[in-house]
Amino acid sequence: MGLIRRLIRLVVPLPGDLKLAWSTIKGNRGGFGGSFIAIVAGSTVITACGVLLLSGLGNGVTPERYSGAAVVLGAPQSFWLDESSEVRYSERVTLPADKVAAVAAVPGVQSAVGDVNVQLSVLNPDGDVVSGPPGFPVLGHGWSAAALAPFTVAKGRAPTTPGDVVLDADLAARGDVALDATVQIVVGSIPASYRVVGIATAPDGLDRQSAVFFSDEQAFRLSGRPDRVDAIGLLAAPGITPEQLAGRIRSAVPDVLVHTGAERGDVEFLDVGDARGVVVETAASFGGTMVLIVVFVVASTLALSVRQRRRELALLRAIGATPKQIHWMINAEMTLVSVSGALVGAIPGVALAFVMRGVFVLAGAMPPDFQMQVGVLPILAALVLCVISARFAGWLVARRVANVSPVEALGDAAIEPKKLGRVRLTIGVLLIPLGLLLTLGNVASPGDSAADTAASAVLLFVVALGCLGPMLLNGTLVLFGRFVNRRSTAAGFLAQANARANWRRLGSATTPLAMGVALAAVQVFGASTTIAGARHQLEDGLRAGHVLTASSGAGISPQVVDAVRGVPGVAVATPVARMRVLLTFPSEDSTATRVFAAQGVAPERLADTMELGVVQGDTADLRGETVALSRVVAETVHARVGGTTELHLGDGTMVKPRVVAIYENGLGFGDVTLPNDLVVAHTTAQVDSAVLIRSEAGIDQKALGNALRDAVRPWPTVQVGGREAFLDAPGAVRSGEWMLNLLFQTVLLGYIAIAVVNTLVMSTAARVREFAMLRLVGASRSQLRAMMNGEARIVILGSLLFGALATIPPLVGFSLGLTRSPTPTISIAGVIAIVALTVALCRGAITIATRFAIRPEPMDVIGGRE
Repeated sequence: MGLIRRLIRLVVPLPGDLKLAWSTIKGNRGGFGGSFIAIVAGSTVITACGVLLLSGLGNGVTPERYSGAAVVLGAPQSFWLDESSEVRYSERVTLPADKVAAVAAVPGVQSAVGDVNVQLSVLNPDGDVVSGPPGFPVLGHGWSAAALAPFTVAKGRAPTTPGDVVLDADLAARGDVALDATVQIVVGSIPASYRVVGIATAPDGLDRQSAVFFSDEQAFRLSGRPDRVDAIGLLAAPGITPEQLAGRIRSAVPDVLVHTGAERGDVEFLDVGDARGVVVETAASFGGTMVLIVVFVVASTLALSVRQRRRELALLRAIGATPKQIHWMINAEMTLVSVSGALVGAIPGVALAFVMRGVFVLAGAMPPDFQMQVGVLPILAALVLCVISARFAGWLVARRVANVSPVEALGDAAIEPKKLGRVRLTIGVLLIPLGLLLTLGNVASPGDSAADTAASAVLLFVVALGCLGPMLLNGTLVLFGRFVNRRSTAAGFLAQANARANWRRLGSATTPLAMGVALAAVQVFGASTTIAGARHQLEDGLRAGHVLTASSGAGISPQVVDAVRGVPGVAVATPVARMRVLLTFPSEDSTATRVFAAQGVAPERLADTMELGVVQGDTADLRGETVALSRVVAETVHARVGGTTELHLGDGTMVKPRVVAIYENGLGFGDVTLPNDLVVAHTTAQVDSAVLIRSEAGIDQKALGNALRDAVRPWPTVQVGGREAFLDAPGAVRSGEWMLNLLFQTVLLGYIAIAVVNTLVMSTAARVREFAMLRLVGASRSQLRAMMNGEARIVILGSLLFGALATIPPLVGFSLGLTRSPTPTISIAGVIAIVALTVALCRGAITIATRFAIRPEPMDVIGGRE
């Protein structure tokens, strides 16, 4: 019973322990207040990541056209890296059309309908584009798929001939299209006239799309894949539940994915499934990183709080408190502070999750109608993690005081050690050459792995800063102290004397700020280096004078390319199609798969419109199953000219193309270049994203532009623009990933900023007796404020200096790996922002804490408790 009681007391403090803990917390509001803030901030971040993760796993979008189907079948839309990690294909993966008959034969299936999605544009009788709901497409289908909603004909009849079409009621109302009207429908770039023979309505309406129905034969012809279907919707026989039917389908047709309930929306809307994958992956990875940082920060803050009470704890040991009693008291204190802080942080955590959701939507990684799921699990996870980290921190700090004799405890409390521990010093010293080796020693795998390794090596320098920060600050004081503060003034003398005497305390305030500077600089300037490199390659490599693009993202059909090639004055017309591909390559003892941006181009005179910077091979050989790779990718996947590589196209099709060229300008034009016809055949819409046009020598560019506009007039969605239009074409360089990176780095750095301010305030506020003593020996309040301003300048100088030293090697290694240049792109605005934020955090925290610390009268402070 005694052992059980001790175990229970170790995990759950007894009421007596909690009562004592509450009295000590009330007596040390300042120290525990800082710990409480750290836990609240940590709980906020963990709760937000948990809400995102829970939403990605369990939520989605309600199906619309498939709302009447009991079960919806789709093809595998992901490539599984392992049992728990997947990569979504960028294009829709289709099923063989003969699967419809196989599924229809399963007992319990009343009917099976194969559905195709044809992206199109509708032009009303005036020639204006009739758009779908804001941000969503207009899609064409065969009339048999209308039964899956089910749609009913409100006016007119169903389509029966290739020239018939039925519009959904909302689309007809937006375009003011009446029954029996003639409309033009553009598929790709090709317009055709159809007669509106019916207006259809769905039971719950359409919020994410507009629907146009053709005859089944016409829909399959327009899809370009008459032997494939995008999905199969099943209607269940009477008495058969969706779950029962789904089980039968899985047994009878195992090579299809079976979806019921809300999961049907993942097949209908690819962006929902993509959002699930992105949200789950990013929330899990970032959440895991944040848990480690939160545990570290909470533990450090609580350790500082308990260290500030070392004289109190030593006195308790001196008057007879046992080590167990010290541990139990601190455990109870940590439990009260962490539980209350975690619960308080849950509310802003939910709000932060919705803010992060907004950034996901802004970055295009999540549809605007993706629902968030707020449950109790994220709050419980934050509570458990905060309590564990707080209890662990309390145990580490209390262990030193609790396990020494009472006399030694009092002596140890009076004087802090003046040297860093040998283990800490050794770790810090060893991490510096290891970081330099990873960033500049060319030991990482070549290719983008070298750049990634260099960028990640900043963590080694950050940890080295944590270990050596106080010692580095002491050296900085020796070298630069007299330049920061003038010893001729009383405040300058006091600031330098205090800093030299308490360099460990000042170093503990400088180190986290320097870590924040290093992390922020690597993120900001790594992004600026990548963007500048891509922009430079695009500007230097784009040789086209005119660019064809398509309005409303419809794409450009091959017929348009053939037409503009015949325009007088056109020397070269290069179609460009885009997708994301997966490359699988040997890695150590197994294989690895990475996602890369790819483009499909026509090889004829490619260098006249797009200079890729070929370093090996020849892009003129891009025909059939061949590929050209950027230098970075070629080094990453260990490819060489003449060899082959395993590649999954956007729709999941696996090919093994022969490498015909390696080029340098992958940042600007994409890391993988394939033949245009190969890429177009495996995109969802089977169209090009843009067409680059180079004129013959001596041709007037304005006259050529007018001639091109006349040539594309039969295709109403095709537009003629200048070089800048290539950047805006669908599938061009996207800022979504950088936006998400910026979001997570902002949250990370924001939390570090809170921790820094918290540490500075706690360490400054704890010096109230020191300030009172200086007041009693003649120092004025203004001199004390000037002294603290001097110490703030030391902290700012040390933070910026150490942060810069920790940033330079990773940035140089990153730039070398990505652009072959040792000079990263440093934005002046980024430097000013980092310096300004560092100064504001440090000066603001120290100034406010000093103002409160010197407010009491000296005799009241000296005569009171510590």
